[in-house]
Amino acid sequence: MKYKILLALVVSCAAVLFTGCVETATGRMTTGVPLLTDTKISRYQRTLAQVSQATETVLARMGKLISHDTINNYYEAKVNQRSVYVHLENVDNGNITQVSVQARTGLGSDIQMAAEIDKQVALQLASGQ
Repeated sequence: MKYKILLALVVSCAAVLFTGCVETATGRMTTGVPLLTDTKISRYQRTLAQVSQATETVLARMGKLISHDTINNYYEAKVNQRSVYVHLENVDNGNITQVSVQARTGLGSDIQMAAEIDKQVALQLASGQ
């Protein structure tokens, strides 16, 4: 009996310790497990405007675009009941644009969804828009 109580106590303490808040690609905090990988980062040799247009097209096609912060280059969307956050950043004096795609479920991460959205952005850029 004492073993079962001790085991339940250890499991509940581990659950509390390993859940918490994680930072999204847009800079906000959300609930989740901080030790899981949920972000796919890629760099494209395109201007920020080209990558921004491709990202907006892909997010609108795959799901519902919720918000777009043009000053900080953040996108937020819902795709297949997952929250998707995208951050675009200029690298190398505007010649290269870095794309960070983060996909999250209720408490966990969905790295496959982030990789799929990143791949769709790359295909959209390759098709010439």
